[in-house]
Amino acid sequence: MKRIFVPLLLLLSLACKEKQKAPLTAQEIVDKSIEDSGGKLYEDHKTSFQFRDRKYVSENNNGKKVLKRIFQVDSVTITDVKTGNDFQRFMNDSLVAVSDSIATKYANSVNSVHYFARLPYGLNDPAVNKELLGKETIEGKEYHKIKVTFDQNGGGEDYDDVYVYWFDVETFKPMYLAYSFHVDGGGQRFRKAYNERFVNGIRFVDYDNYKPKDKDSDILQIGQLFNKGELELLSKIELTDIKVEQD
Repeated sequence: MKRIFVPLLLLLSLACKEKQKAPLTAQEIVDKSIEDSGGKLYEDHKTSFQFRDRKYVSENNNGKKVLKRIFQVDSVTITDVKTGNDFQRFMNDSLVAVSDSIATKYANSVNSVHYFARLPYGLNDPAVNKELLGKETIEGKEYHKIKVTFDQNGGGEDYDDVYVYWFDVETFKPMYLAYSFHVDGGGQRFRKAYNERFVNGIRFVDYDNYKPKDKDSDILQIGQLFNKGELELLSKIELTDIKVEQD
């Protein structure tokens, strides 16, 4: 009897400890997601891909993140380069002057495409604030739901935008995201990831890109609007010719 009783006590003790284990925080979920999606490979590997008619390149130069966008206009090759808060435009090999307002617009455009392509890596940037909203079921599956906002200092021109991410409770991969924005009249978008693939250890996905039928809807309710079929498919976000190599 004693031989049975002692192991039983140990099992009950372990079960109690499991029950008392603190729930995951938003930071822990994001850390696990980044680790499973590429981890440190984001920091020391150069990536490039084609999005529509433009090539995007991300690399590290002496510890600084350099983001590029390269495209053709007639016989001219235009290369936009964002290094930290600095922006430069080259036509062929010649640096050209652009006004501060245009430079900001171009830099934001370059940063936006790279940001979505490299998710979830950017969610640990210093200006990012993460709040766990609990769990939510989308298309019959449960996800961790995290709200993301940005500090004004370091959060960019669109620091007041609000993002929401849904992370698989088992794999921690971000499978859905949504955001509200204020430029160009404002609005909301909801994206569903598909076509997941790993290229030399880094995760890439494509997206179905939706908008709400009601432009005044609550961004925190957009997941349920998707479940109810109350979003409209706008476009597909597809990356091609992906390359990843040691920087």
